[in-house]
Amino acid sequence: MGGVKVPGDDQPELARDTYRTAYIIHFLLGAGNLLPWNALITAVDYFGSLYPNKHVEKVFSVAYMASSLLVLVVMIFMTWRGGGWCGKMRSRLTLNLGFSMFIMSLMVSPLMDWVWWSRESSGRDNGNYAVTVVSVVICGLADGLVGGSLMGAAGRLPKEYMQAVFAGTASSGVLVSSLRILTKAVLPQTPKGLRTSAHLYFMVSTIILLCCIICCNLLHKLPVMQHQCRLLQGYPTCSRPQIWGVARKIKWPTFGIFTIYTVTLSIFPGFIAENLHSKLFQDWYPILLITVYNVADLVGKSLTAVYVLEGINKATWACLARLLFYPLFTACLHGPIWMKTETPIIVLTFMLGLTNGYLTSVLMILVPKAVPVSEAELSAIVMVVFLGIGLVSGSVFGWFWII
Repeated sequence: MGGVKVPGDDQPELARDTYRTAYIIHFLLGAGNLLPWNALITAVDYFGSLYPNKHVEKVFSVAYMASSLLVLVVMIFMTWRGGGWCGKMRSRLTLNLGFSMFIMSLMVSPLMDWVWWSRESSGRDNGNYAVTVVSVVICGLADGLVGGSLMGAAGRLPKEYMQAVFAGTASSGVLVSSLRILTKAVLPQTPKGLRTSAHLYFMVSTIILLCCIICCNLLHKLPVMQHQCRLLQGYPTCSRPQIWGVARKIKWPTFGIFTIYTVTLSIFPGFIAENLHSKLFQDWYPILLITVYNVADLVGKSLTAVYVLEGINKATWACLARLLFYPLFTACLHGPIWMKTETPIIVLTFMLGLTNGYLTSVLMILVPKAVPVSEAELSAIVMVVFLGIGLVSGSVFGWFWII
């Protein structure tokens, strides 16, 4: 496997990040980037009650990931044609547009519920479901805008900011899982209580996204970010021939991140939420497993603040080793009785999240630093594109658990 050398320290020095404000904002924006997706999949009990005959988790995964990938491909094309996508005002524009689309799409289901629940709605179920899926598609488009811009820009900064973004993405999963558990626990276990808890949950998520809009407009005003922008003005943007050169340089880590998310999304959330059942936890079981995964993902992405695996090749081989999750989770479904119990399933779910978080963060930290600074933004976007391709392929492969 061809190696990608990580240069020693050819990155420009930053001005002092007073009170680590820029780090905190990158963390919050990372959290906001994945908060809508985590909100959708963690409300599995709510959507399951609204559309009991639909494979909601699997449909949401394909709709969200495919639309996000479409935007990322367009970003690559725009970067190819016009230089850095994430520079100057374009980053602010795409972040503001993306977070606004997040807010709009996240409020669709509660609004339809408020308007139509008290009426006779049996004839509207299919229409409501179609509108909900369209809102998920819009959410995916917003994810492509926010994720591509945020990670492309972070790729040109010191590694701590990329680590902050990915730790933030993981924290959003823990946040929404905790919020979902809280709202579900404090309200009565009735259809009305379930709806009320879900509505409260979506409203709080929307408030957090509004805070992200404020943060992305404050970020460029920080002295440390203005200093970084001045330093990077002297570096040339990537020309067309360099793009394919960058892609060749990072071919193995792109394959590694593709493998990570193909494995993860083919198991989580669809298989975990729909195929596994527990008499002990009942309808709390999918929420518990999703929470375990999100906590483990956060732990994995936070570990890179302490230790980053040395060598992109080692990280890539570790990504391939995650293919072992397939036979292990298959055993939980069709294997011996003890493998179908809660303990091994919870342990495997934790390991799935831990390895997903750590290896993703390692690759996204190392790869932009393995190329010249002028190619760092593009390399980060290429990695995000292959991450998106892995998400789509994993979402599609997730249907094979039904077959």
